[in-house]
Amino acid sequence: MITTTTTFIVYIFGMLVIGIIAARSTNSLNDYVLGGRRLGKIVTALSAGASDMSGWLLMGLPGGLFVTGLSASWIAIGLTVGQWCNWKFVAARLRSFTANAADALTLPDYFAARFKDKRRISAVSAAVIILIFFVVYCASGMVSGARLFEQTFNMDYSNALIIGAASTILYVFIGGFLAVSWTDTVQATLMAFALVITPIFMFSDAGGIEAANAAVAAKDESLMTFMKGVSFISIISFAGWGLGYVGQPHILVRFMAAKSVRGMGGARRISISWMILCLLGAVLIGLYGNAFAARHPEVSISNPEQIFIIVTQTLFSPWVAGILLSAILAAIMSTLSCQLLVASTTLTADFYRRLFRPQASQTELVWVGRLMLLLVAAIAFIIATDPNSGILKLVSYAWAGFGASFGPAVVFSLFWRRMNLKGCLAGMVVGAATVILWEHWAFLGLYSLVPGFIFSSAAIVIVSLLTSRKDGCAELYDGLEKEFWEEVKDR
Repeated sequence: MITTTTTFIVYIFGMLVIGIIAARSTNSLNDYVLGGRRLGKIVTALSAGASDMSGWLLMGLPGGLFVTGLSASWIAIGLTVGQWCNWKFVAARLRSFTANAADALTLPDYFAARFKDKRRISAVSAAVIILIFFVVYCASGMVSGARLFEQTFNMDYSNALIIGAASTILYVFIGGFLAVSWTDTVQATLMAFALVITPIFMFSDAGGIEAANAAVAAKDESLMTFMKGVSFISIISFAGWGLGYVGQPHILVRFMAAKSVRGMGGARRISISWMILCLLGAVLIGLYGNAFAARHPEVSISNPEQIFIIVTQTLFSPWVAGILLSAILAAIMSTLSCQLLVASTTLTADFYRRLFRPQASQTELVWVGRLMLLLVAAIAFIIATDPNSGILKLVSYAWAGFGASFGPAVVFSLFWRRMNLKGCLAGMVVGAATVILWEHWAFLGLYSLVPGFIFSSAAIVIVSLLTSRKDGCAELYDGLEKEFWEEVKDR
C-alpha cells in the first residue's frame, strides 16, 4: 500500500510540475485556450488520443468485455473507424477554417464567425450545449477517479472523489491548455505501456494463449463470439459511437491548436496507431479477465469495471502495480482536464468576454477562465457524489449529446457552402433534443447518437435550403476553402 501510494504521489507531483512550467508560457487567453496554436504533430496526436480515451478505456470498456465478451468490442471498432475519418477529413480543414475565420478560439467562436452571426446566437447556443453535456462528461471522469482510489486504497467513496477531482483540477487551474497538452502526451505514453504489458502477464498467468482461451470458453463459449446477444440494432448502436468524434469539442480543440495543416498526416498515423494499441489491450484485459477470475477464485470481482485494477494488484509487485494503476489516473486526468478546460474557456470567451466584458485584459480573462473552471468542476462534483453512477452510462450520454449536436454542424460547415446560420442553429437544437428525448424513452434500444446525428443532419440541410439568402456565408466559405488549399499546397 505504501509503495503504491508513493507512486501515485510522485505521478501527481510530476503533473503539477508540468502545470507550473506551462504557466510560464501562458500569458494570454489564446495561450490558455489553445496554447498559442503551436502544438507539434506528436503532442497533437497523443494529446488528441489521451483526451479522448478517458477512464472508460481502462475501466468501462474492460468491464463491458468481462461481462459481455467480444460482442462489446463493436464499440472499439466503431471508435477506431470514426477517429480515423475525423483525422482524415476534419482535422486539417478545421485547423485552417478556425484560424482564418476571425482566429476562432472555441467551437462557438467558429460557428459565429463561419455564419456571420453578429448577434452571436449560434455561439451562445453552442456554449449552452457544451456546458450541459460537459458537466455530465466531467462527472464521469470524477466517478472514474473515485472508483480508482476507492478500490486501490480502500477509501470511502466521498473521500476518494475529493482526491481524484483535486488531482486534476489543480494543474489545469495553473497551466491551462499547454499543461493539459503536455501532460496528455506523458499520460498517453503511460496508458499504452500499461495496456501492452498487462495482457502479456495475464496470458502468462493463465498458462498461455490457448489455456486462456479454454478458460474463457469453459465459463461461457459465447464470450468468444462477436455476435453474443447482438442484434442488428445493437451493432448499429455500438458502431455508431464512431459518429461522435466529429462533434467532441475536447478532441476538435486539439486540431485547432496544431501549428498548421502541415504534419496532420503524420499526426493521424501516430494517433490511430496509439489508439488501436490501447483499444486492443483494453479488449484483451476485459475478455481474458474471465480466465484470470477462473484461475484466482479467491479474488472477489464485485464490480466488473474494476477488473484492470484487480488484475494489476494481483499479478504485479506493488511498485509496478502503482505505475500501472497510474495509467488509469492518467486516462482520467487527461480527459477530465481537457473537458474542464473547454467548458471553462467557453464560459470565459463566449459569455464573459463577448457579453459582459469585451474590454477585459488578457490577464483578467485568464483568471476568469480559472474561476470558471472551478465553477464547472463544482457542478460536476455534485453530480458525481452519487456512488451508483455508471462510468460508461455517463460517458455514452455526453458523447451522444456532443456528437449529435455539433458533429453534423462541423462537417457541413467544412464541406457545404450553402449551409447558413439558421441551418446551424436547427442542427444543434434538433441534435441535442433528440439525444435527450431518446435517452429518456430509449426507443427501439438504439443508441441515441445515431438518430440524433441523422435528424440533426436533415435539419441542417432542410432549413438551410428553405432559408437560403444572400447572407455572405457561401462567399465566406469560398474564401476559407481557397485559404485551406493554399495551405495544403505549401506543405
